[in-house]
Amino acid sequence: MKSCLPLLFSALCLVTSHAAEPKPLADGAVATDWPRFLGPTHNAISTETRLLKNWEKDEPKLLWEFPKGLGHACPAISGKSLILFHRIDKRETIDCLNAETGEQRWNLSYEAPYQDRYGSGEGPKTNPLIDNDRVFTFGISGLLHCLNLNDGGVVWKRDLGAEYQMKPNFFGHGSTPLLMGNRLIVNIGGKGNACVAALDTATGKPLWVAKHEWGASYASPVPATFYGRECVLVFAGGESRPPTGGLLCIDAATGQVLNATPHRARIAESVSASSPVVIGNRVFITESYGSGGEMIEIAPDFSAKSVWKAGKFGAYFMTPVAKDGYLYGSSGQQPRLAELVCYEAATGREMWRDDLGGKFQRSTLLSVDGAFLCLGENGLLGWLDLSPKGARVLVSKPLFSAPESWTLPALSRGLLYLSQNERDDAGNGPRLLCYDLRGQ
Repeated sequence: MKSCLPLLFSALCLVTSHAAEPKPLADGAVATDWPRFLGPTHNAISTETRLLKNWEKDEPKLLWEFPKGLGHACPAISGKSLILFHRIDKRETIDCLNAETGEQRWNLSYEAPYQDRYGSGEGPKTNPLIDNDRVFTFGISGLLHCLNLNDGGVVWKRDLGAEYQMKPNFFGHGSTPLLMGNRLIVNIGGKGNACVAALDTATGKPLWVAKHEWGASYASPVPATFYGRECVLVFAGGESRPPTGGLLCIDAATGQVLNATPHRARIAESVSASSPVVIGNRVFITESYGSGGEMIEIAPDFSAKSVWKAGKFGAYFMTPVAKDGYLYGSSGQQPRLAELVCYEAATGREMWRDDLGGKFQRSTLLSVDGAFLCLGENGLLGWLDLSPKGARVLVSKPLFSAPESWTLPALSRGLLYLSQNERDDAGNGPRLLCYDLRGQ
């Protein structure tokens, strides 16, 4: 392990700006970790409470910022440990920071050869995971690491790209693995129809491989329990001609593919990047290249059927949020045409769509503390009131002006972590920003 990047990259080590003390947590506030993609419950819903909402009197305070390299990964937080996964030059880099101060605790970097074909950047698109004292990262070229959270020591590592001869994909490998007990589940899209693999979290050894012809997508697997059976839901489908893909329901213990429901746009240059949304025994999937959204029901015999389709509910990269019988999400492939939409989960009836004056464009949503935090792709953060009756912006604030702010913010113990992925209009390079969102 290297404690810091040498020479050219050393300027990025131990550089934290604007360090300030956060406010204490409010009395009775519920606070949680953010150990994985989409938060503690895999669905962009947080149980945290007593957050700061009245920004006219007390705006969110910037506590610290940390410069980062390329990538769209959301950090993972456990206690006071924060893991940042990014790319500096040709090296994938894992930083462990103090979650409250931004101070660097340890750093690991390694060569990760990759060249992007479409100009979308060579940084990782997957999120780090924390499980007790272990950290897991899955890089853009298929390098998988298990590290010790305390000191960054390598517990084990695997080059899944080489081992499984993972098929080429448009923008590298970008599906965040899923932790389920002692299993680390990865959508690999490998040779010989090796679609999904489960590895032992302690050793990295394969436990099972789910066989299917669909390749690896950019959507991340999520867990589900149907009729008492633990399952993995994978919205699969990588680069292929003709394009193929759809929803796989897999037995989490054995890797048996229980059902497969095709859902993919007709054009070859299409990707699926939104994770499945579980609502009871139903699953909603969506993509923005033509097929839109579809609700799929899992029957007691584990057969699957389409319940309804919504061609105009096409999420580009964000995962919709299910709340009180309704689905809320950002729909639209192009920024200027993006709208927030609301659909009734039971019937697929569209309740409304609203572009909110074009301010947020394509955006991410986090349901928390009785409202929704919304981050627009250009750095506008706001509290929204969303219901079947419509959308209302309660308060908003531009935190920076930079494109590709596609990363869902992380929220842990009342602190909000935002990834600025591109240089902003003020000349600031990519950085991780920590804001105090603790209320009274």
